[in-house]
Amino acid sequence: MSTPVFHTIGLIGKFGEPNVAGTLKQIAAHLRRHQLRVLLDESSARLITDHDLEVASRATIGAECDLAIVMGGDGTMLNAARSLVDFEVPILGVNLGRLGFLADVSPAEIPHSLDAVLAGHFREATRSLLHAQVMHDGQVSSEADALNDVVVHKREVARMIEVDAFVDGRFLNAYRADGLIISTPTGSTAYALAGGGPIIHPGLEAVVLVPICPHTLTHRPIVVRADSVIEVVLNSANTTQTQITCDGQVSLAIEPGDRIVIRKKTHKVRLIHPVNHDYFKLLRAKLRWGLSPESSPFT
Repeated sequence: MSTPVFHTIGLIGKFGEPNVAGTLKQIAAHLRRHQLRVLLDESSARLITDHDLEVASRATIGAECDLAIVMGGDGTMLNAARSLVDFEVPILGVNLGRLGFLADVSPAEIPHSLDAVLAGHFREATRSLLHAQVMHDGQVSSEADALNDVVVHKREVARMIEVDAFVDGRFLNAYRADGLIISTPTGSTAYALAGGGPIIHPGLEAVVLVPICPHTLTHRPIVVRADSVIEVVLNSANTTQTQITCDGQVSLAIEPGDRIVIRKKTHKVRLIHPVNHDYFKLLRAKLRWGLSPESSPFT
């Protein structure tokens, strides 16, 4: 193998998933054979007891590692991305679950793909995140980041919420719906897609607003500039229990009259892909699309 371009590697496994232990050990052993420093995420360390790896907090991994390898699925990647984005540590995803859009290296490809990445043979992509702030009585009461989406939604069954949406200070719409999804291009193939939103190529700088089961059927998804400031105000007459969820993992409480301010985050997450990474191939496999290459008119 060529001289590695990365020297300190952080390992992060899917939380609470004992089946990830074998892959953690495999990758750690492979890295150490190449005399690389390996830091094991402290939550992942609970999954394996018979190891002599250096255990580190997520902040330490961000500060000291020049590559993070994340084992799990897209949910694990979302969690890692939010915690490491401010450190600008590149992330390589090993997919241990169903086909993922973010974690795209299979365990069977680990030795070959990992050696190629360590030698500098990879593609790097950046993805934008959203930063959501809940404003209560003019003050920030809570805030969180999201790589996929920020969702304002009801807690109760069969009840709608009422929100007003603004883009760059201009009134957009008053929604009566089960909720409102504010999604990045990365999240356009997640909840937003299920809600009828468009698929946005991750290389584009955009944000899409998708109403969830709107009461008025003419309320359609809309795509706006990524640097837009989006504000969602929970109608003061709203009686339905409502909350905000970021990436389906972080929940923020909101009350009637609260204002949610959503902006593109300054830092972007860096994703490492194998050189043969093909976003459209992932789309075809995930969504069961398309003609075979043999039947394409361009081959």
